[in-house]
Amino acid sequence: KDEEVFRKVSQISIIKGVAELTIAVVIAETYGFELFDNAKQLTSYAGYDVIENQSGKREGKTKISKKGNSRIRRALHLPAFNVKKYEPVFKNLYNRTFEKHKIKMKSYVAIQRKLLTTIFALWKNDDAFDSDFYLKIKDKFYTEDEKIVALGSPKATPGTKSLELAVQ
Repeated sequence: KDEEVFRKVSQISIIKGVAELTIAVVIAETYGFELFDNAKQLTSYAGYDVIENQSGKREGKTKISKKGNSRIRRALHLPAFNVKKYEPVFKNLYNRTFEKHKIKMKSYVAIQRKLLTTIFALWKNDDAFDSDFYLKIKDKFYTEDEKIVALGSPKATPGTKSLELAVQ
């Protein structure tokens, strides 16, 4: 059992910016993901689920509920900054969400949520993190110009397809 946990933690800690302490907190607070069947349940448990503030005809802003486990959110806060800096997939997510609403912290929360669901998927599937995973997938779906846009190249223009939109 200890060898299995060590192997899974080693596979997840390949993500630049996520260390053993972060993984240990997430695993401990979620009981090794034993209580969760899917990522939606996990994001709700951690308080990353999006709620809408509306009443009648008035539509307010959307925000995360924060009704979940604050220790998980605290543990993923600082790794989100490093992951955005070093991993292209998360940087692309940050750029796309920041362009949408111009609020940096909202973009970092989106990265935290994606990081949590990535850790969940890697743990459940017993896989190692592969930063080129999205590059391998896009070969099936994109032309050469769209591949450049998906990587977040300076050639990216507004209105073109984003890799993240197609994959999610």
